[in-house]
Amino acid sequence: MPIEIVSFQPHFAAAFNDLNRVWLDGFGLFEEEDRKYLEHPQEMILDHGGEIFFALLDGEVVGTCAAIPRGHQTVELAKLAVADRAKGQGLGKLLSETVLEWSRNQGAAKVVLVSSTKLQPALRLYEKMGFVHCPLPADVGYETADVYMEYRLREPTGNQPPG
Repeated sequence: MPIEIVSFQPHFAAAFNDLNRVWLDGFGLFEEEDRKYLEHPQEMILDHGGEIFFALLDGEVVGTCAAIPRGHQTVELAKLAVADRAKGQGLGKLLSETVLEWSRNQGAAKVVLVSSTKLQPALRLYEKMGFVHCPLPADVGYETADVYMEYRLREPTGNQPPG
């Protein structure tokens, strides 16, 4: 059965938390800031105009990724996770592409992400997709984050500075 990509539904909240905790705990990257997003996705992501996507295989969640609006024409790609049993099938790329397309449809000019040098496979994926490394902002929000990347969808418009 093919992979199906769907938007957030309340009964997927536990899978969003669980899939992300596996890699965050496994790499020693879990922080209190993560807990807010993982345990309260409705309040932290969806209520702010964001979206969370899920990859389903035979109806079971095997991957997830969030799109979080971050100011004027900017969306953050966050909390990308794929279950161990589903790795190697291109789900990370598929979920990331879903966030890029969603962001484009929302009128975003760029998609940003923060990550860690501990996550080399993820960083290679982002680089292959066209994300470029940029200086780490001062207000990155995570103590363990040491990588900041951007993907330019288009040139920003309007009088406001890009987010």
